[in-house]
Amino acid sequence: MRPIAGERILITGATSGLGLELAGALAKKGATLLLHGRDRVRIEQVTNRIRQETGNNNIQFYCADLASLRQVADLALQISSEQSDLQVLVNNAAVGFGKDASKRELSQDGYELRFAVNYLAQVLLTERLLPLLQASAPARIVNVASVGQAPLNFDDLMLERGYSGVTAYRQSKLALIACGFELAARVSKVGVTVNALHPASLMPTKMVLEAGWQTMSTVEEGLQATMRLVIGLELDNVSGKYFDGLREARAIKPAYDPKVRRRLAALTSELIERVVPAGSV
Repeated sequence: MRPIAGERILITGATSGLGLELAGALAKKGATLLLHGRDRVRIEQVTNRIRQETGNNNIQFYCADLASLRQVADLALQISSEQSDLQVLVNNAAVGFGKDASKRELSQDGYELRFAVNYLAQVLLTERLLPLLQASAPARIVNVASVGQAPLNFDDLMLERGYSGVTAYRQSKLALIACGFELAARVSKVGVTVNALHPASLMPTKMVLEAGWQTMSTVEEGLQATMRLVIGLELDNVSGKYFDGLREARAIKPAYDPKVRRRLAALTSELIERVVPAGSV
């Protein structure tokens, strides 16, 4: 385990489930934490509780709705303006299958909700924080993905026909993995690593329980796998990989296809820049 005391770590989606458990575990180890949540009252309560339970007062919270790319850009600007360094970014926040997986939901920007929150928001936040991460190198980006992945349907990426929340979720996770592979190659020489993982299968998190799925793994299992990517010494120079729990694994084939990744990158830039033009603050 690399020395974590004083390391500055940003965790998105830190008010419940894996994000909350990760925040508590890292706080106990003395990390300086930046915790993100969508609800200001809830993230403030979580932050105060972790401070009290761990005795670690080096914890700040940030509030933003990742269903709004404008708010994501503002979040990145606020963090970049207030923080002098950032060693780890954990892209953990996500929208699950939904209570009714047949109900198609939209983000504030009019995009399919799961693709917007689970993918577009993560890409925008990462890109806007990349200069800070590079300046703080060695740094890590950890993308919490899923073993549930679906190929990208570029003819209907927003799933306007035959909608399924499960497919939408899986498609967003495949996009996050593929984009991470591309980013890893781009930042390979600047001291920033990028890896993705499936922490554990169907943990008893809010998104799993609300969907009515039977749980299979404990949150502790997912926490162990995620902590390894955040602080494991053996992963210091490991980048562009996908892990299933504690072992390196293979994502589905489209994640490794250069044509798919180039097409995804071009479309991602287009979708983000419709809302947040390049160079805007």
